[in-house]
Amino acid sequence: MFKFSRLVAHSVWVLPATALFFFALASAYGFSGDTISSPSGIFLAAALFPLLIGAVFAAVHHAEVIARRTGEPYGTLVLTVAVTVIEVALITSIMLGGESSPALARDTVFSVIMIVGNGLVGLCILLGGIRYREQGFRVTGASAYLVVLIVLATLTLVLPNYTEARLGPFYSPGQLVFVILITLALYGVFLYIQAVRDRDYFLVLDTEGFDASSDTPQNRAVVVSATLLVLSLSAVILLSKMFAAVVEVGTTLVGAPEAVVGVVVALLVLLPESVAAVRAARANQLQKSLNLALGSSLATISLTIPAVAAVNLTLQRDVVLGLDGEDTVLLMLTAVASLLTFGTGRTNILYGFVHLVIFATFLFLVFVP
Repeated sequence: MFKFSRLVAHSVWVLPATALFFFALASAYGFSGDTISSPSGIFLAAALFPLLIGAVFAAVHHAEVIARRTGEPYGTLVLTVAVTVIEVALITSIMLGGESSPALARDTVFSVIMIVGNGLVGLCILLGGIRYREQGFRVTGASAYLVVLIVLATLTLVLPNYTEARLGPFYSPGQLVFVILITLALYGVFLYIQAVRDRDYFLVLDTEGFDASSDTPQNRAVVVSATLLVLSLSAVILLSKMFAAVVEVGTTLVGAPEAVVGVVVALLVLLPESVAAVRAARANQLQKSLNLALGSSLATISLTIPAVAAVNLTLQRDVVLGLDGEDTVLLMLTAVASLLTFGTGRTNILYGFVHLVIFATFLFLVFVP
């Protein structure tokens, strides 16, 4: 995993260029869900996944180069915005292609919360606890993440089941517009707190030994990375439609539940950021891990839901938002466990293991609802 990440660093332009070339080649062939069963289609489908992963890693790598220049907390914002663009592209392509998938945005956002809030957070805390016994972080920053995350998760994933204008799990068009606006407004205030007014809440603790100036890229490197970031994101967006066709055929063949698609999309977009978060935890930089992890969950709800909802409103399609009963219980359990985990400013392996238990329960119930 880490070797692949280093490979990306030494292939700053090869991965997006290869992905774009593959897109041109597959488009010329007429690659789609109807052609996957042919020998050439199977070969293209097999090549698509590693190329898409490579483009995602390349995008996040170039975002990290820019992030090192801007410093915290702006660096985290660059990463989360890049990941959100990738996620919206994948969700929209799958929702609008082939059979209708009105619940995909909900399933993906919920999967991101479970993967990040329990799987990634639990793994970072566990690995850090094993290596350093205890790790510290800023309670004020974690609390800011959690209060916004809990409110937005409730508004977008729980409340639709209890409104009267339209029976759940839907919002009426008017309600959906209101939720889009209030979600963006709340996230905007959070960004103001994070980047301007109280940015020290989210800075890496001095005791972690992190020196933000130790590896600052030069202007030329930042310009190159910004250009290649655009190319990498373009490659991901173009390949996402082909990925949607492969996912649709694959889930149909194996008879997987619809929620599995959301888990696959979430794992794909979170993979590079997860590598960075785990690496930071192992380097005794838990604050940076939490910035990446909790920032991903918050950006997913704050940006992905409004973007997908706007697309569906424009096309006059329904978008399912309300969670089922068991998923609502898991969401509330995650919220309570997170409040307790991040309430003291210190962590140990017990907190990490608790979150991993919740994550394992989530994965089990995806396949055995």
